[in-house]
Amino acid sequence: MSLAKELNRQGNLLFKYRGTLPLIILSVALLVFVLKLRSNNDLFMAHHYYAYGCLAVALFGQFIRFITVGYSADKTSGRNTEGQVANVLNTKGIYSIVRHPLYLGNFFMWLGLCLLTQDLWFTVAFIFLYWVYYERIMFAEESFLINKFGDLYHDWASSRPAFWPNLSIWKSPTSTFNWKKILVNEKNGITALFSLFWLFNFIQTGMTSGIWSLKLNLWFYTMVVSMTYYILIKVCLKLKFI
Repeated sequence: MSLAKELNRQGNLLFKYRGTLPLIILSVALLVFVLKLRSNNDLFMAHHYYAYGCLAVALFGQFIRFITVGYSADKTSGRNTEGQVANVLNTKGIYSIVRHPLYLGNFFMWLGLCLLTQDLWFTVAFIFLYWVYYERIMFAEESFLINKFGDLYHDWASSRPAFWPNLSIWKSPTSTFNWKKILVNEKNGITALFSLFWLFNFIQTGMTSGIWSLKLNLWFYTMVVSMTYYILIKVCLKLKFI
């Protein structure tokens, strides 16, 4: 099998199971976080605002996903896992400056979480794993788009970077921002984001104080609000209100 075919095969397989990577990252991050706290209980308490900086990084990633999904055409930039789907080729808005904005957004979301551990080597390992994992997925996606759109894709992709945006070639989107698509498609990511930041804070507080009880702080309230939002959207979808 040629290298191109092998990368395409791996990419399609990883695309189908791309929800597995976050679980691996989360499990290892929690382990590193606990070991850090056990070796130095004062480390995280001494940096009271550090977690807010990590949250800002993660929210930046979520913002990238918002503007990507909100301006994308229907049946594109989705969370499908069974196979590649693209009715049209997105070329305006954030797609005018980078070919894979969703994966760029995911990167910053998970980078914010990894930074919570304050472990340099774990963060470097995450960046390397993310690069290897998603490079193959991007290769498979581009192979699909080339087969479907041909020269149209080649012409667009030839002047757009794959991952790091080139802001100088920005072209404003021509479509209307779709808030409904954001509310429906991004509920999982938003809820997971705030829930995980609460979980890390809960573990930190419990290990440093020795008292394992719910603390009514910012992390708790944002977690509750995000979960409430998730449940409301699920109910509205079930009742076909949206």
